Amino acid sequence: MTASMKTETIQPQQSGPFNLNNDEIYKRWRDWKLEVHPKTKDDLVVEIADPFNITDAEYAALLDRIRRANMALYVIRTVDAEKGKEQIRAVARRIGIERLDANMLADDDGITPLTVIKAGRRSRYIPYTNQPIDWHTDGYYNTRDRQNRSLILYCIQDSETDGENAVIDHEIAYLLMRDENPDYIRAFIHPGCMTIPANIEHGREIREARTGPVFSVNAGDGTLHMRYTARKHNIVWRDDPATLEAVAFLEKLTRSNSSYIFRHRQAPGHGLISTNVLHNRTGFEDSTAKKRLIYRARYYDRIKNCTLSDMWPG
Repeated sequence: MTASMKTETIQPQQSGPFNLNNDEIYKRWRDWKLEVHPKTKDDLVVEIADPFNITDAEYAALLDRIRRANMALYVIRTVDAEKGKEQIRAVARRIGIERLDANMLADDDGITPLTVIKAGRRSRYIPYTNQPIDWHTDGYYNTRDRQNRSLILYCIQDSETDGENAVIDHEIAYLLMRDENPDYIRAFIHPGCMTIPANIEHGREIREARTGPVFSVNAGDGTLHMRYTARKHNIVWRDDPATLEAVAFLEKLTRSNSSYIFRHRQAPGHGLISTNVLHNRTGFEDSTAKKRLIYRARYYDRIKNCTLSDMWPG
């Protein structure tokens, strides 16, 4: 095992709330989580006057939301399309993340412009169309030592209609699944739980098949990580009853009107900072005047000062 792969372990830490053999500590964490979790999407919003000079108060507000819900919705008051990527990098530096996942369709600087592309390589992939994107976490097809621990989205231009996002804290998803049936969690921490087949383009393999758990615990800080996609094609679930029941339960949850699901439509200057929580996007329609453009930055780093001990008083 390489040094980089030691940043993640499949089995929950013995001392943490995600250990299935320790109900007492789990129940303490569960009670705290339900008490502090935001009740509405407005509870997640933080206004930022200048992304290049985030104040201590703005930073504290961001951390507060992320520690309670693994995400924050931020609003930059002055939108500057020419400096959109610089603004993302400035926000990322302030929250302590730097190692970008420069995935194969990102720009040369590692940041991806999500907009409708009519031709070329990007046009083959759903994020570059106006079609809906089902529930997922980013980078679920990455190797275990290159998982996306943090995600920033930033809207430069919204679409003419629709294009709504929905988000749910992955720790809440874990909590609801464990309360329903701990066997669902046992299934989802299995190293053979979810396989993403190889990506083949024009007969050439550009990414090998990837197999791993849905839930795992970051060994360095005790936080929960999730890799998941609700896609129906090009995915293979471990063929056992507990896994298939867990998949069905999570799908039912994300298709419900649960109060833990927050829905929002990003306008110019709006963005999402998260530890890569579950999210989706509805379809949308552009117009000549309004062509949707969202910048996406994926990071290997976990947001600084958001370890388990930072988030949960124990």
